[in-house]
Amino acid sequence: MRLLSLFALLLAMACPAAAHEIRPAYLQIDETAQAQYSVLWKVPAIGDRRLAIYVRFPAECQNLGEPVGSIDGATYFERWKLSCKGSLKGRSVTIDGLRTSMTDVLARISWTDGTTEVARLTPEHPVLILKGVQSIPLIAWTYFVLGVEHILGGVDHLLFVLALMLLIRERWMLLKTITAFTLAHSITLAGAALGYFSLPQKPVEATIALSIAFVASELVKMKPGERRLSEAYPWVVAFSFGLLHGFGFADALKEIGLPQKDVPLALLTFNLGVEAGQLMFVGAVLLMYAALKTVTTVPNSRARVAAAYVIGIVATVWFIDRLAGFVVS
Repeated sequence: MRLLSLFALLLAMACPAAAHEIRPAYLQIDETAQAQYSVLWKVPAIGDRRLAIYVRFPAECQNLGEPVGSIDGATYFERWKLSCKGSLKGRSVTIDGLRTSMTDVLARISWTDGTTEVARLTPEHPVLILKGVQSIPLIAWTYFVLGVEHILGGVDHLLFVLALMLLIRERWMLLKTITAFTLAHSITLAGAALGYFSLPQKPVEATIALSIAFVASELVKMKPGERRLSEAYPWVVAFSFGLLHGFGFADALKEIGLPQKDVPLALLTFNLGVEAGQLMFVGAVLLMYAALKTVTTVPNSRARVAAAYVIGIVATVWFIDRLAGFVVS
């Protein structure tokens, strides 16, 4: 527990005010008519500076007018129309500058026949060959990887899980609590992604930060020989706030969308990816604790309280920042 608390301190202190530090770029290509396309290009930005990566289409393609660009928050948006001789099927699209970046590009291409392609471009593989079809294994793998990357890149979600781990002292209770969190966010992830219900994104993000602060406050209030409700039934806390975190996962999934003909498969594999990433994180923390638990001599209670204060401060900063974001807008 001492090392677990130390790990919480390190993770929390490394967190910036925005919880998702490494954000992928997003390319959407919609075929609107024969050889006519609408393009949306979204790139991470800081202030008025955007990430220097650019879309390069084949030489047979020409822009129909100048691209229209704008910055909204931490994202640069660019939209334009494109005309190509023949079809884009069988041709390649390259992301210039991606090889020297630290981000990925999520690409979604929809064709007039109802077919949807989804791909993930990386610095090692910055070229996308448009096939016009999508194999089931490729869809499954693409969405699974997206799920893993989202949870491992979502520091706020991981910090919530870590706070729960600090709160729980029994492994069986930890298993039940993580299961409750998984079940809850799977419910809202599926429902929100399929459009059955929704909540505004910015208030959801602010409340997620508040959920972390709540668990941190419960850690501070722990006393020897006294079991608070959150300690006795942490799975209730995990399930309640897990419903909310699911809306956060669903928002990430909406960024790339679901392939029209394979919605259940994409939704299932994305959710499995989220769970796999979460289990990887829990397993890594437990292994680290088991291997290095003798490194520090700080008492468990003192380390837990210190970690709780740092987690609570970080979560409060997130909450204020996110609250200001949607109040101002």
